[in-house]
Amino acid sequence: MNDKTDQNNHQEPGREFVIKDCALIAIATGSRAMTLRELRDLLLSVTPDSIYYHFWGGLLQPRFEEREYNNDFAAWAWYEMHDAILAERLAVIDPTECQNMEELRQQLLEIVEERLDERETVSWMFASAPFEFIRSQIVVFDTGKRAASPEELAALLPDVSPSSIFYHFIDSRRRLGHHGDDFSFWLSGFNACHRGLCDKLVAIDPYFVSLPELKNQLVKLFQTHFNKETV
Repeated sequence: MNDKTDQNNHQEPGREFVIKDCALIAIATGSRAMTLRELRDLLLSVTPDSIYYHFWGGLLQPRFEEREYNNDFAAWAWYEMHDAILAERLAVIDPTECQNMEELRQQLLEIVEERLDERETVSWMFASAPFEFIRSQIVVFDTGKRAASPEELAALLPDVSPSSIFYHFIDSRRRLGHHGDDFSFWLSGFNACHRGLCDKLVAIDPYFVSLPELKNQLVKLFQTHFNKETV
């Protein structure tokens, strides 16, 4: 069954962990920018879901090679505006350091406005191709897989899809009040012996790695933690 909003489906400590999967649906907004000034103006009003998509949506797209830029704004600045300075500044933005999409929006605006102030010619220079604003809609699926204990969750992780990892470790930051991941939140409901694993999970920055790489990190952390427990 699909759950498009998924606002109330948190992984409550003390209950079974429900493995879910997701797809991030791209929806055209009809808004496009041909200049940096137009991009700045549209950033003031574009929906938070659009900013989310342009930072995180690329993770769910198949890759045959590593992307040079992790967010669409930086890629556009480099490939279409041919502005290496702006592209570099946009590329280092880490959305996990922002509390919400509004804070991320402000960070984007500050960088763009700073660049507009630096060079008068930047404001009217046309890009080779427009920046197309896309908004995202997440569709959530129940995989039918359940874990009643942390050990069962560790056993299930190697077989979950990368998009499940996206849902439980990245999209959870929008759903949970503390902006964390589903795994550490659920583990916190068990005894304190899992606190070390929770701390390591919280320390992971998922933005600058691919989903398969992120999954491998998580699997290794869980396996190491529970192998030590059984020694």
